[in-house]
Amino acid sequence: MIATVERHLKAEGAGDVEGAVAVYTDDIIHDAVGFPGSPRIGKDAARDFYRFLTANFRTDGEEPLNRFFDGDTMILEQNMTGAVIGEMLGIPGNGRKVTFRILHVFDFADGLITRDPAPSDDDPPTYRLPS
Repeated sequence: MIATVERHLKAEGAGDVEGAVAVYTDDIIHDAVGFPGSPRIGKDAARDFYRFLTANFRTDGEEPLNRFFDGDTMILEQNMTGAVIGEMLGIPGNGRKVTFRILHVFDFADGLITRDPAPSDDDPPTYRLPS
């Protein structure tokens, strides 16, 4: 599970949309909580999200804080740092760097991710962007 999640996150951070969704099942439930259009069902819908994300956010670093496992589920709590080069939730980022905590809950089947809900902390990165 760890290797699959790390592969996903590495691709996401590198702006590799196809690599980010390669570890998803065809019927993935991707829920970037708080982002318009969430939850998204299926690889094509997830791909649309990652196209938007990689056009607007550049990951500089990810710091795993905790990993928890229960059967076919892996929970990853991490801090994410990056630059908002476009917009986030409708607010222009102007290249500003933000750090926020995110909690991924990855469900697995046959070695692939079937569900990826990811709520961020109660102090989302948009609070740190100029209005």
